[in-house]
Amino acid sequence: MEFKYILASIVYSLIGIAILGICFWIFEKITPENVWKEIIEKQNVAIAIVAAAFMIAIAIIIASAIHS
Repeated sequence: MEFKYILASIVYSLIGIAILGICFWIFEKITPENVWKEIIEKQNVAIAIVAAAFMIAIAIIIASAIHS
């Protein structure tokens, strides 16, 4: 295996994680409640499911963009 393919995989992974983090930060700012406060302090399972679905959806979009 060549080093450039390994390096490209690492770089694309880091870029994907950064984009996912930025998208979740934007999601946090758009929603009326503090998502982390609702999940951790109030144990709101519904918001946790929505946040997880959002992150999975963005991850699928990022993966398909990188794979193409």
